[in-house]
Order: sequence, then structure tokens, then C-alpha cells
Amino acid sequence: MQRQQAVLGGEHLCAYDGYNKSFRQQDNLNIHQGMHNVERPYTCNVCTKSFTDQAYLKKHLRIHCEERPYICDVCNKSFRQQWNLNIHQRIHSGECPFTCDVCNKSFRQQGNLIVHQRIHSGERPYPCDICHKSFKVQSDLKRHQHIHSGERPYACDVCNKSFRQQGHLKEHQSIHSGERPYTCDVCNKSFTEQSGLKRHQRIHSGERPYTCVVCNKSFTEQSGLKRHQYIHSGERPYTCDVCNKSFSVQGDLKRHQGIHSGDLPYTCDVCNKSFTLKHNLKTHVLLRCRQRP
Repeated sequence: MQRQQAVLGGEHLCAYDGYNKSFRQQDNLNIHQGMHNVERPYTCNVCTKSFTDQAYLKKHLRIHCEERPYICDVCNKSFRQQWNLNIHQRIHSGECPFTCDVCNKSFRQQGNLIVHQRIHSGERPYPCDICHKSFKVQSDLKRHQHIHSGERPYACDVCNKSFRQQGHLKEHQSIHSGERPYTCDVCNKSFTEQSGLKRHQRIHSGERPYTCVVCNKSFTEQSGLKRHQYIHSGERPYTCDVCNKSFSVQGDLKRHQGIHSGDLPYTCDVCNKSFTLKHNLKTHVLLRCRQRP
């Protein structure tokens, strides 16, 4: 393998081929890089990954055989490795041993703290090699790259609709199952995802954690702040491929494209009149359409 060393945003990066692991201290990086120089005589016969110790190979083989011998005594969730169980159990205990020295927010895992600290530093070490947009986390970059490739690797086994992200598939599948396991303890409204419940609870708490640095207007969701910031920048990144009209919000572009396609997805169940926009249907039902006896 080819080896390079780099220091980015105060973090020391291992740049061996196929690796993007980072360390806060040079000594830790040096120890880690020793892994690349040692003999690895134990090889997996499924994927050919090799290991320095037979015990590591044995743990790795659980990925292929789905063995999960470590079981949580609270919720019975099982794991392939002991350290995965240890981290999981912090959910039940509430333990968050890793604390940000800037804002005092605490985390269950050190890796989550490192990613969080990039909010304060502004560091985004993972750039897209096509559009140069950069990300705080490598997994976000990987998901982003599906936009350029058009790849939608996650398919619904009920309706075959496919998605770029596994989380989007999971959210979609709740349409078929009707499952809404996350319930608000104030108003009993339920949600398909915990993140949806968390956003909803800000209605009751009044929390608006996302603030515009230009005008100090605050928002309950990061996406709301992002859309708002286009007002200051004038940016309209979503462009119609038919008439070149551009929009600051992707949803506005999608609704606009219904004009060209003739798609009328919203239908009145009283008179069967159809509309391009859900808002227009709602106005029609409330103000104009009256069911005749």
C-alpha cells in the first residue's frame, strides 16, 4: 500500500490506500500505522480480508455467518462483538462519557464527539471529487455520491421503489406497515422515526436550535434554516430542465414540474377534480366544493 501522512484541522490522518481514519494525537497515528506494516497470516475465506491474530479473524467471521453472541439483558438486542454491546448499554444507563469542551454536549461514543466538534471548527474533511461539496462524515459523502451516480441501492420489497439512503427506505416502509412506534408524551401524536418525534417535540418546547448567522432568525429544523439562507445568498440551486426556471426549494421545483408533465396527483373525493398542488386541492375542498344532496 502507498502511505502518506496529513494533518487536517488539528487531526492526524492515516492516508494508506482505502483508509481515512483520523487521530487527535500523532502518537496514536503512529501506533495505528504499525498495523499496516505487520504480517497478517489469518485470511477470511469469504472476503479475503486478513488479520494479525486468529481471534480477530474469528470475530470477523461473525459478519458472514450472522452470529451475535453478545445479548443485552435489558432489551435482548444482540451484537457480534462485546464492545458493541458495551456501547449499546449506554442507551439504557444514560451514560455519555465523552463531553465537548466547547458546548458541554456529551456523547456515548468518542467518534460521535469527534464528528460533533467539527460543527465548532467548521472542518469538513471529506470532499466530493465531482462537485467539491464537502462533508463532516465519510458516510455522508458516500450517500451524497449516489446523487451523481444515480444509484439507488435500497429497494422496497413491497412496491420496488428504490432509495439512495437506507434511512429513506426504512421511513418509506412504514407506509406499508402502518407502524408508528414513536409517540409524543404531550399530545400522543405518533411517528415512524425517532427523529420525526424529536423534531415534533420542539413545537411543545419552543426550541429552535438552528439560527441564521445573518439575521438571527431561528428554526426548529436544519432544513428550514438552509432554505432560509437562500434568501440572503440569492441562490436558487434547483432548476427546471424544461424551462430553466430555478427555485430555492426542491419541493417547489417538483410542484412546478407538474405544469409541464400535466400530472395532477391530488384529486377531490367529492367531485373528482384534480390539482397539481396539494394546497390547491385543500383550498378547493374548503371554499368551493360542496357536496350536493
